[in-house]
Amino acid sequence: MTLKYKFIKIIDKFLWIIRMTIRYPLVFLLPDVLYLKQQYRRKMRRKLNLKKPVLYSEKVQWLKLYDRRPEYSKLVDKYEVRKYIAQTIGERYLIPNYGVWTHFDEIPFDTLPNEFVLKCTHDCGSVYICKDKSRLDLTELRKRFRKYLAVNCYYQRKEWVYKNIRPCIIAEKLMIDESGVQLKDYKIYCFNGEPKIVNIIFDRFTTGTGGKKEYFFSPQWEYQPVGSGGHPNDPNVKIQKPKCLEEMLNLARKLSAGKIHVRVDFYVAADKIYFGELTFYSCAGYERFDPPQWDKTFGDWMTLPKH
Repeated sequence: MTLKYKFIKIIDKFLWIIRMTIRYPLVFLLPDVLYLKQQYRRKMRRKLNLKKPVLYSEKVQWLKLYDRRPEYSKLVDKYEVRKYIAQTIGERYLIPNYGVWTHFDEIPFDTLPNEFVLKCTHDCGSVYICKDKSRLDLTELRKRFRKYLAVNCYYQRKEWVYKNIRPCIIAEKLMIDESGVQLKDYKIYCFNGEPKIVNIIFDRFTTGTGGKKEYFFSPQWEYQPVGSGGHPNDPNVKIQKPKCLEEMLNLARKLSAGKIHVRVDFYVAADKIYFGELTFYSCAGYERFDPPQWDKTFGDWMTLPKH
C-alpha cells in the first residue's frame, strides 16, 4: 500500500472515530463490561446477568468478555479463515477468490470477470454483488468501501474478535443455486462442537418476493416454531431438505470442535457445499426470538466454563 493510500485510511479512520464519539460517546468512555450492560438493557429491555447467565443473549455477552482466544480473530477474518478451512475440511469447500486488497483503488477491475462479489474481510454486511461490470459506478462504490474500511465492529458492539483484524477487500466468484438468482444461506448453530439448529435464509437480495425469508429447522430437518428479527414464521412452509445436509452437519462439527459456541455458515450450489463464514456472536447477542422462550432454549444448549 502506497503512502497515499495509508494517509487516506488514517484520515477515514480518524473521521469514523469522531463520528462514533459524537453519536455513541459511551463506546469510548465505558469499560467493555459496563458498555455491554448498558446496551443490553437498552436493546433487550432487561438487566444483563453476567454472574449466572441463563439466556442465549446473556451468554453471548459473556463470550464477548471472557472467551477471548487470539486465534478467533483469524477465524472471523473472511480472507485469513480460508487457510483454516483448507486445513480443516479442504479447499474444495472454498468459494473461488480473485484477490485481496487493502484499498479500493488497488482492485484490478479490468481483470475481474463480468460477475463477482466484493466484501470486506473485517466486518459483516459490506457485500456488493456485481452482475454486470460495465454498469459499475466506481466513484460511488469507492465511497461506499472507504466507509466500510474505516469501521471497527469491536467499538460498535464490543465484539472482541473483530478488534484487531486488518481491514481489506476481497473479490469472490458470484455463486447462485437452483433459483438462478442467489444462494440460500444455511447457518448452523453449534454448541460445544455439536449442531443444534439450522437457520435457513433466502430472498435476502431479491426484489418482488416479499423480502428476506428466515426459518429454523432441527438437524433432522424438522420445522421449528421460532422466528427471528421480525421475519415471517409460517408453520406451513415447505422447504426441501438439502441432499447434502448430513455432510454440512459433519463439516460444522469439525469446524466448531473445541469452541463453546460458533455459528457455521454454508451455501449450497448444484448440491455442492461452500463455506460462508464463522460467527461467534450471532446478531451480537441481541437476537429477538419469537416466541421469546427460545432465548432460553438456545441458552440451555450453551455450556459455559465455571467462573
